Amino acid sequence: MACHNMTAIRKVGPGLQGIVGRKAGQMADMKYSSSLSSADWSWDEKNLALWLCDSKAAIVTLTGNPSASTKMPAQRVCDGSAQADLIAYLRTVK
Repeated sequence: MACHNMTAIRKVGPGLQGIVGRKAGQMADMKYSSSLSSADWSWDEKNLALWLCDSKAAIVTLTGNPSASTKMPAQRVCDGSAQADLIAYLRTVK
């Protein structure tokens, strides 16, 4: 993967180890957008599914702020089955 590791070590984006259930925008040594660094929500299945489909729209929905932003480009994984498979895999990365 170009931007994320499947470990706790960051690349351009945060490491994905333990992502399911983790509070958004809180991984040490990351330069998050202000929208993510002040997030009061966690990466549960619903929020991950929103993010996988369209991170730009998801950050607005999850923060309730129409001007919220993220550096992550939209991945366009909008198929429910594909999302479920990815999230199931992410649950195993501990």
